[in-house]
Amino acid sequence: MSNPAVAPTGPRPLILIRGFGGPDVSDETASPYQGFNDGTVYPDRRGENYIYEGFVLRALKSADHPYRDATNVVGYYADDIAAPPETGGLEPDDVHGTVVLDPATEAKVLSQGTAGTIWIYRYYDLQPRALARYGQGLLRLVHLIEACAQRRGEQFDGVDVVAHSMGGLVAREGVLAMDAAEPGYAKRAIHRIVTLGTPHRGISFQRVPDWLLRVLPGVEKASDELASFDPSSTRFREWNHAFDPRHVLTVVGTNYRTYGVRVATKLNRLSSLLDDGSLVYNRSDGLVKQASAQLPGAPRTFVNKCHGGHDSLVTSREAFEIAMRFFHGTHRVALSLDSGAIKRGGDWFGRSEFYLGVSVKPRYVDFELFHQSPDAENCYGPFHENDLSDDMPDLATELDKPLAEFGDRTTGWAGPGRLIWEGWVDGQVKPDQAQGLVFRLDFYIGERDTFGIGFSDNVVYRKQYYVQAFPGSPPELFIHTGEKYLAGDLALDQAGLRAKAGAGAGSEVQAAAPIDGSPGEWTFDIGGTGFDGRFRISIHADA
Repeated sequence: MSNPAVAPTGPRPLILIRGFGGPDVSDETASPYQGFNDGTVYPDRRGENYIYEGFVLRALKSADHPYRDATNVVGYYADDIAAPPETGGLEPDDVHGTVVLDPATEAKVLSQGTAGTIWIYRYYDLQPRALARYGQGLLRLVHLIEACAQRRGEQFDGVDVVAHSMGGLVAREGVLAMDAAEPGYAKRAIHRIVTLGTPHRGISFQRVPDWLLRVLPGVEKASDELASFDPSSTRFREWNHAFDPRHVLTVVGTNYRTYGVRVATKLNRLSSLLDDGSLVYNRSDGLVKQASAQLPGAPRTFVNKCHGGHDSLVTSREAFEIAMRFFHGTHRVALSLDSGAIKRGGDWFGRSEFYLGVSVKPRYVDFELFHQSPDAENCYGPFHENDLSDDMPDLATELDKPLAEFGDRTTGWAGPGRLIWEGWVDGQVKPDQAQGLVFRLDFYIGERDTFGIGFSDNVVYRKQYYVQAFPGSPPELFIHTGEKYLAGDLALDQAGLRAKAGAGAGSEVQAAAPIDGSPGEWTFDIGGTGFDGRFRISIHADA
């Protein structure tokens, strides 16, 4: 009788997948960490927020979820390689082929098991250059990681994946290859996936004619990859057949202004003519449209970063913080609008439309987990009713259409019940002396005159609130108008907060009202000059 597998003692193995390398991938094949070792320095910040040293190094240095580098355990080759004379007890099939284990490195690096290991998927070392080939290679890599865990009597709970840009399409092909090889395997072998600026629905201006592929030097090598960016494709729908899209978090970039490839940014603006008949909006990360970086039925978050380069989706701390919370978070948080009333604005001589935006920042982290603003061009709207009751298009339905279809109606609510944001928090990780889970909500209501007669950028309402949650039994939620009672000598515990709490949006501390019959859900009020609103927030243990 075999012994039961031992539970892993660290995070699930983590696979990192880079994006498109262009016609000549010599630089990519020469890079050991495929760009995930590139970070950003923030000279105007201090301490932990001063330097983001890149995804790999930050993960290796993490005190909360520490990882170990396993990159050299697997080799990737264009052609089959023979098994070495000494296999170290590994199965012959694991050391022969194009994606193979190195026996000596496997024995050394995985002596403590596979839990908490990082693996760079070097798909550009494989041939031919085709998405299907890359998907098969990812299937092989996951099989090898599982085999390594089983040899050590370690329970295999699947892997996590972070994929930048086209890397998300590689992840999709890997998921489909897994399901084709063994129905249900992808759901068992992959825990969760985070995609960073992945063109799931294509690139809006990507229309490469065959004659161009034949004429331009080197482009024919990348023809299959370029074809995967076709905005008329519906290949993105295949996720639903093999993997639960609720386990794919799409991180959407919004700062096209800092993207270095200016021609791509201009082409995205030009493509807006096909969507809304104007050049007013860009709505991209510089390369990938916001509407393309999302998947129907998948959670999403907005980050005000560009597609690639310095301080981008892949080189800024936001990607790391968001991914770690999605992989390891203890609670899922959702924010929705219950009711609202805009109390000012509305041109007498123009035609006003209104927009609602919210940004979310956790305590002690000088980076946002979710960002909406007029500059990011991603606020909810347009609304014409003062109570924001307009009938908005269903987001999942709109995202199920090909990107090339006329119109972009993806700026409606994030989900049913006027969902604004959903994210993940890790209740096990908090600074010393911290009381509960705390994050800041920045609310914005703006007005635009579509006739162009009046001002087109009026701010109707802008204010910050702080949410403090205690997910215990029973759970409690408090809303603060400032940080006075959150930290320092005046910080209050739950009993102190109950005694201090008042009613309504004007109270320094407001006790959120539990919703009858809905444990873990509350309503709270915000208000002031220009807007009054009631919002609904839920905090549930993450399954």
